[in-house]
Amino acid sequence: MSTVLLLPTIFLSSLFFAWLAINIANNIRKKEKLSSLPQYHAVWAFFCALLPSLFIYLLVSIGDDILFKYWVQGFYPNLSSLDGTVKEINFIKVMNEVDGITFGEPEAWVIPAAEAWVRWSGTSAILVSFLSIFSSVCLGVYSLIKVSSSFKARIAVEKVILWMLGLSSIVAIITTLGIVLSVLFETIRFFKLIPPDEFLFGLIWNPQFEGAVRAGSEGAPAEYGMLPMFVGTFLISFVALSVAVPVGLLSAIYLAEYASKKVRALVKPLLEVLAGVPTVVYGFFAALTVAPMIKNLGETIGLTVASESALAAGMVMGVMIIPFISSLSDDVINAVPQSLRDAALGMGSTQSETTLLIVLPAALPGIVAAIILAVSRAIGETMIVVMAAGLAANLSFNPLDAVTTVTAQIVTILMGDQEFESAKTLSAFALALMLIIVTLILNFFALQIVKKYREAYD
Repeated sequence: MSTVLLLPTIFLSSLFFAWLAINIANNIRKKEKLSSLPQYHAVWAFFCALLPSLFIYLLVSIGDDILFKYWVQGFYPNLSSLDGTVKEINFIKVMNEVDGITFGEPEAWVIPAAEAWVRWSGTSAILVSFLSIFSSVCLGVYSLIKVSSSFKARIAVEKVILWMLGLSSIVAIITTLGIVLSVLFETIRFFKLIPPDEFLFGLIWNPQFEGAVRAGSEGAPAEYGMLPMFVGTFLISFVALSVAVPVGLLSAIYLAEYASKKVRALVKPLLEVLAGVPTVVYGFFAALTVAPMIKNLGETIGLTVASESALAAGMVMGVMIIPFISSLSDDVINAVPQSLRDAALGMGSTQSETTLLIVLPAALPGIVAAIILAVSRAIGETMIVVMAAGLAANLSFNPLDAVTTVTAQIVTILMGDQEFESAKTLSAFALALMLIIVTLILNFFALQIVKKYREAYD
C-alpha cells in the first residue's frame, strides 16, 4: 500500500476506534460513574491506534533505506578496494537506474543492483503496511478493552501528551546539535588545511580550488581571511537596523498608544504585508531602483558611490524587517497592564510621559527580543545582498562601497557540484560556524538585557 493510502487508512482507523470508545464509555456512564469523561477515553483510543502505527511507519521507512544501501554494496565490483567517494558514486548510479534516469549505457552490475533495490522496496512497502495496520487494529482493540469505570483515561492521555511534548523538545535539541556538530566537523577539516589564525584574522578573502586560478585574481595565491565578510555583514546589518528600529518601534508606539481603532485596523495589516514580500522582490527593487538612485544622488554631490553598495542593500533590508520589529513591539506594548498607565496618568503625567517613562521600560524585554529577531533576520539575509551589494569581499567600513556578507559567500561557494575535499568548499562550513558563534553571543547579551529589565518590572 502506498503512503498516500496508508496514512489516511491509519488515521481513519484511529478515528473509528475513538468513536467506538466514546460510545462504550457513554453506555457505561448510564449505569455507573466513570473515573474520566467519555472524551478522554476517545482520545486514549485514538492515541493507541495512531501513534504506535506512525512510529512503526517512520522507523521502517527510514531504516529500510539505510539497510538497502548497505545490501546494494554487494553488487559493487571490487568492493574491498573502494573508498567512500567511489561507493557514493556507485550508489548514485544505482538510484539513477531505479528512477529511470539514464546517461548512456549503464555498467553491467548496475541493472541487477537496481532490480534488487526495486524488489526490496516492494517488500518493505508491503511489510510496513501490514505492521502499521496490524498494530493500529490490535492496539485499538486493546484501548476498547481498557474502557471501564475504573480506568483513569484522563491521566493516561496526559501522560501521552507529556511524552509527546518531551520528545518534541528532544527532537529540537538533537536537530540543533546535529547542525552544530556537522558544521564543526567540516570546520576542523578546513583548519587542517588552512591555519586558524589566517582564517580568523586575515584581511583578504580570495578562495580558489587547488590548481585553479580565479578570473581577475592574476594568479594570486588563495587567501581565506574572514574579516572582510564579517565587516560587510555587520555594516549592512547596521544600516538595516538604522532604518528598521526607529521606523518599526515608532510605528508600534503610534499604533499601540495613539492611533484610533480605525487607523490601527488599516495601518497594522499594511505594515505586516511587507513581511510576506519575497526577498527576491526586495532584491530586484534594491538593484534596479534604490542602488541607481543612491549612486546618482551621491555623484550629484561629489561622492564616489559603487553601483552595488552596502547602503542600498541595507536600506532595503531595513524596510524588509520593519514588520518584525513593529508587529512584535506592538504586541508587547499592548501587553503592558493598563493599571500602569492609569496610575501614571492619575499622578498627572501626560500621555507622552506615560509612554516614554512607564510603558516603554515595562515593555523593554519584549522590544529587545524583537530587535534581536530582526538582527538575526538581517544577518541571515542572502538574496538582497547578492543582488544589491555584490560579491566583492572588500574590507571597508564605507556604506557607499560594494561589500559582501558571510551568507552570500556561503551560497557562492556551495553553488553547483563541489569537491568536499578542497579548502574552498570547506571554508563555507568554517564561515557558518563563526556565524553561529556570533549569533549565539548576540543572543546571550540580549538575554542578559531581557533578564535585567524583566526582574525590574515584573
